[in-house]
Amino acid sequence: MILLRRLLGDVLRRQRQRQGRTLREVSSSARVSLGYLSEVERGQKEASSELLSAICDALDVRMSELMREVSDELALAELAQSAAATEPVPTSVRPMLGSVSVTGVPPERVTIKAPAKAVDVVAA
Repeated sequence: MILLRRLLGDVLRRQRQRQGRTLREVSSSARVSLGYLSEVERGQKEASSELLSAICDALDVRMSELMREVSDELALAELAQSAAATEPVPTSVRPMLGSVSVTGVPPERVTIKAPAKAVDVVAA
């Protein structure tokens, strides 16, 4: 099962780490406890929209950018889950694949396994 709170936490952590900031710095700026922010990043707590807004402000990241990255991660997770189940990629997932982008990862590190009849992957 794919947990949205876990994907969201992973994206938040990557955003913070890209900036070279500590949990303490971001929690102070967002006015949220260090422990709670840590639990959100680890996918153990569901973040409210108000909390997400405060964290995004502290990270100077638009919430729409954060959610877009979470959406891309979700699309990849769904694709991987479908491939692992050896089922074709559902029609509802296919439109999302056009919006998936992976940045900051060397091309040789990206692997997408999917049934050949369901998905065409073209390197840009």
